[in-house]
Amino acid sequence: MSDVSLIPLRVPGAVLCAVTGFPVSHSRSPFIHRAFAEQFGLALQYERVEARPGQLPHTLEQLQELGCRGVNVTVPLKEEAAALAAQVSPAVQATGASNTLWWNAQGALCADNTDGTGLVRDLTLNWGLSLKGLRLAILGAGGAAAGVIPPLFAAGVTAIVLLNRSQARAEALIERFQALGTISTLQPEGATVPADLIINATSAGLSGEAPVFPPALLSPQTHCYDMFYTSTLTPFLAACQTLASCNRLRDGMGMLVEQAAAAFALWHGLEPETSPVLTALRAR
Repeated sequence: MSDVSLIPLRVPGAVLCAVTGFPVSHSRSPFIHRAFAEQFGLALQYERVEARPGQLPHTLEQLQELGCRGVNVTVPLKEEAAALAAQVSPAVQATGASNTLWWNAQGALCADNTDGTGLVRDLTLNWGLSLKGLRLAILGAGGAAAGVIPPLFAAGVTAIVLLNRSQARAEALIERFQALGTISTLQPEGATVPADLIINATSAGLSGEAPVFPPALLSPQTHCYDMFYTSTLTPFLAACQTLASCNRLRDGMGMLVEQAAAAFALWHGLEPETSPVLTALRAR
């Protein structure tokens, strides 16, 4: 069971923050947040704290007792985190998922979701892609997909088609977000016209597999984005390259850095530079 006693002794004078999820040992968040803190001379202690589903309330209680300022939440705890919060942002209300937690002056748990902001910033600022008028395909209908749909529509996306193994989950997202724009679902075997941008929001990459999707979604001009990231091409991006000779490929490392920057600003009131941190992260 997760226990914050596994955290090293508190560093005197340092601000404590953490990332929690299951698993969490692979998380790059400590490196990213410490790099942000160095930009401002901020003494930051940032730790990984593993928590399985159902253990999050206990973990957060102990972190709060330690004086933790903020907690990043990764899979599979984002929806549980949103449900635990007393105060939630419009992004959390819209998506039902949270990746960023903190406690206000009264000790109440607050929640935001910076995933959508991070994705849009990575696509537009780092990749130089204009989203206005684009037709998107999103693979997956879990918390990762839910967290990015509203910001994508807000950025000018024309239409989104969802592809998910569970048709019921995809239809639930359609019902939730249909007022924001044109959103529909597609069966895995369904034929369609190519998308301008296809985003993998599934966890298939964690097991070294590519998600199943119809090749007709791709053309050589399709931009292919994977929220998952590895030191080489992810299985999804490799599949896009093989199926349709796609060479407009990007993984989710930039999204990771950008969503972290948004969380850092919420906790500390400081806006970090993301470009040098992303460069350093890729070099690792």
